[in-house]
Amino acid sequence: MTACCKRLFCQFTNNTYNRLNGLAIIIKRNYTTHEDKNLILPNLKRTPVHDFIVQQGGKMVPFAGWSMPVHFANTGVLAEHLHTRDSASLFDVSHMQQLKILGKDRVKFLEMLTVADIEEMHFGTATLSLLTNEKGGIVDDTIISKHADHIHIVTNAACAEKVLKHIRNQMYKLQSRGWFLNLEVIKDYALLAFQGPKTAEILRKLGDKDLRDFRFMTTRYVNIKKIELHMTRGGYTGEDGFEIGVSHLAATRFTKLLLGYPSVQLAGLGARDSLRLEAGLCLYGHDIDETTTPIEAGLSWTIGKRRRVEGGFLGDEHILKQLNDKSLVKKRRIGLTVEGAPARENAEIYNEEDQLVGKVTSGGPSPTLGKNIAMGYVRTGYNTAGTPLKVKVRERMQKATVVKMPFVKPKYYRGDETV
Repeated sequence: MTACCKRLFCQFTNNTYNRLNGLAIIIKRNYTTHEDKNLILPNLKRTPVHDFIVQQGGKMVPFAGWSMPVHFANTGVLAEHLHTRDSASLFDVSHMQQLKILGKDRVKFLEMLTVADIEEMHFGTATLSLLTNEKGGIVDDTIISKHADHIHIVTNAACAEKVLKHIRNQMYKLQSRGWFLNLEVIKDYALLAFQGPKTAEILRKLGDKDLRDFRFMTTRYVNIKKIELHMTRGGYTGEDGFEIGVSHLAATRFTKLLLGYPSVQLAGLGARDSLRLEAGLCLYGHDIDETTTPIEAGLSWTIGKRRRVEGGFLGDEHILKQLNDKSLVKKRRIGLTVEGAPARENAEIYNEEDQLVGKVTSGGPSPTLGKNIAMGYVRTGYNTAGTPLKVKVRERMQKATVVKMPFVKPKYYRGDETV
């Protein structure tokens, strides 16, 4: 990383804000540089590993109603970001909502709510999908894991109440028509994101299990050291990794088992945000929301092949029209490299004639690439890779170029190869 990029990244973490699941958190310098100071967070929910996280130097911030670590005192966002790319990091993401859908009509029901082809999914597989509304907007993004007797879904913390209400409202309507459905909110499980190139090796040693057939976006229940885990291989960082559900009674014990390996470090939500930006992944409430369709967001790949023909999900009329007639798509999500200072959320994007054509939705320095990157939306026609644009930062016009995403090549495990 260049010295300039390192300086800018430190400014990002110390003086400005971290975008965390729809909340702008001001990280003041005294809370990021002095170990004896921390935010007092009354009336906030705490995860099962909260107290252990604080003991380990977690710098806690209010986040979607939870007390969560933005980074750790002995490392910091930059070091945690780079460690994840190089080794293995453990993130507490227990604030995210975990649900189970049960009943014989569960597949048909979720296909009404999401764009996924759940019917064609094999047991033990998972997929990233989108919950949509009647207008084709995105209610939330979600990970769906299909098991023989239930479907497990994870939704964002900032959307928890909204999503729960949305699912229940739709479920009640269908239950009244005789559909067999049940919803279980999983409240007694922590969720840990174990991310980085050394994660599989560590889990193999810890559990004495062969993970070669445990490919990207597969899911299973696993017992390690007499602790039952719900594990999905995937991740929000672009690295190989695992999202691990564990009983709240065993969560701290399992966390300590992983930290017993020297290559494992704790990481906070600041690094999680910068890693996902490099991976070109969306942050709900910023890069996608209920006014954005999957086509505008560049997420048409989440729509199953059969669903593109049959539809049957909320908002299908609007979404499939855009999918089949590109002239109806007025804006597009793009990736940008930015010269000069980092372009933050809401920075205006202009064409070469200084006409306003869009706005930045996420942006900051990329520690991996040593340059400033951003995502945003522009009018259709300005979304082709290589298109020169400008971004207004602190009232100054800076050069920017549209680039393909992800910014950093992902390393998901697909068997004998990584991509």
